[in-house]
Amino acid sequence: MALNLKSIGEKVGPFTKEYKQKDAILYALGVGAGFRDLEYCYEKNLKVLPSFSIASIFDTMAKFAIKARVNLAGILHGEQDLIFHNPIPPEGTLTTNGQIDNIYDKGKDKGALVIGKSDTFHSNGKKLFTSIFSLFCRLDGGFSGEKSLKTEFEFPKRKPDFIVEDKPLTGQPLLYRLSGDIFPLHADPKFAKASGFEKPIMHGLCTHGFACRALLSQLIPSEPEKAIRMKCRFSNTLYPGVPIKTLIWKIEKGKAVWKTINQETGEEIITNGLFEYGDIPKDEILFDDRVAVITGAGTGLGRTYALELAKRGAKIVVNDYGGAFDGSGKGSSSPAQMVVDEIKKTGGQAVANYDNVASPEGGKNIIKTALDAFGTIDILINNAGILRDKSIVKMEPEQWQSVLNVHLSGSYNVTRPAFKIMKEKGYGRIIMTTSAAGLYGNFGQTNYSAAKLALVGLMNSLKLEGLKYDIKVNTVAPLAASRMTEGVMPTEIFEKSKPEYVMPMVLYLCSELCPVTGNIYNAGMGFFNRAAVCTGSGALVKGKDGIANAEDIAHRIKQISSLKKAKEYFQLNDQVMDLIKNV
Repeated sequence: MALNLKSIGEKVGPFTKEYKQKDAILYALGVGAGFRDLEYCYEKNLKVLPSFSIASIFDTMAKFAIKARVNLAGILHGEQDLIFHNPIPPEGTLTTNGQIDNIYDKGKDKGALVIGKSDTFHSNGKKLFTSIFSLFCRLDGGFSGEKSLKTEFEFPKRKPDFIVEDKPLTGQPLLYRLSGDIFPLHADPKFAKASGFEKPIMHGLCTHGFACRALLSQLIPSEPEKAIRMKCRFSNTLYPGVPIKTLIWKIEKGKAVWKTINQETGEEIITNGLFEYGDIPKDEILFDDRVAVITGAGTGLGRTYALELAKRGAKIVVNDYGGAFDGSGKGSSSPAQMVVDEIKKTGGQAVANYDNVASPEGGKNIIKTALDAFGTIDILINNAGILRDKSIVKMEPEQWQSVLNVHLSGSYNVTRPAFKIMKEKGYGRIIMTTSAAGLYGNFGQTNYSAAKLALVGLMNSLKLEGLKYDIKVNTVAPLAASRMTEGVMPTEIFEKSKPEYVMPMVLYLCSELCPVTGNIYNAGMGFFNRAAVCTGSGALVKGKDGIANAEDIAHRIKQISSLKKAKEYFQLNDQVMDLIKNV
């Protein structure tokens, strides 16, 4: 079967994996840790070895290989580069997204190289590490493809600064394989002999873990949080029980080169090692080269989002129709253009758009403005809105429909063309703007409340459509001072409700760091919390003939209404399956 060269640049993932403290401890034991490095093996003040990163997502490599359609009988782990962004917490859930960067042809009978890259995020929202690896595919060369460039690597012509000796147990692979790599080559003697080996061999990544421990012990003892990068090439196999030593040369501040050798033969097991260490630069969420479209961005919240995104490197389309807060008037270019001018004064990039979101043509034109100016769209913040408050008896059909046209239809009109582009590129962040009025109700705002809660329904389906394409869709319910809320909020609350207090949540949800989709967040006055639709455990009610009547419901209404043990569902099918189980 021929390699799938069309897979180059294609997304792989997302993959999720939950891990507990015992998984991190088991990994440490699997790579030789013990009482001498107890911080990696004891749950009290537990720290996680940085090399646990690649072991924790090892199974994702098979997904890359399958995507590229390599001959799985001939693959070997060639090189591994790990870049650490934050320390690995003792437990949590990992989410990994990647892509195949390239496929190189080494020639007929010489194999091919598949280069994969992935980013892994923790459930706390932080980006933990980037993995760049090569799979050496021995049986897939000779397709007249691009040749890989040779890289030069030299070790200092002097004695190592540190030599760390170690001896894996004869049963080390049996312990290490419990961390996830259960390939029989490392456990089954018959399989190993059939593969050309005397007996089961060490996992390359197990030896890699031994080397990581050695590097930490000499360069940053007990401070794994200072590991910045670990890169190497896997050279030869090693049998369990054979002693090894890791040779380390410091070449400059915060940087060392290393290799691990077989003490009995002198063979290099892992070579071309690079290790960088020190204080990891402070996290900063940036939007360099990202293109953001913000509707209703001429004033208030939208303006604040636009200015901060531009400050952090994004290219901005500032959309604002320029009408009154109730949507009346012919519109004006002034609000949007003033924000664009502000952005440009500080060196940012922005263009103005004055289309009305309430029409499909307006939505298309807004996204077309992004394409014409910047070539793509990565972020969409549906922020435009109007108010036409009346009690239900006094509310005319036009007042009802005009609010739905801007809030609900407007979000659809802009999201639809934006989503198409995001789907094609395999990335996107979309923010819907709901309201406490929609989530909880507010007197005299039936039109506004209905539209705002409908946006949650729109999000709930979009989150499912976007899962495969790394399109995250979330919703924010802001409490912020604006021309829409000036007459609604009490004066003292209005003065304390600057849009700047809402902005951090929206920016986070717009970022690559955001691991969640389909969530609702209240944000205002510096306070943030999550809102969700939850379903009670309920009761199965049957009447005398098997079908309940109204009186049966009356007798059980307390249990039916109880939210004790309430559950949140991600999609309709999950709820239906629970219903079927209960019945």
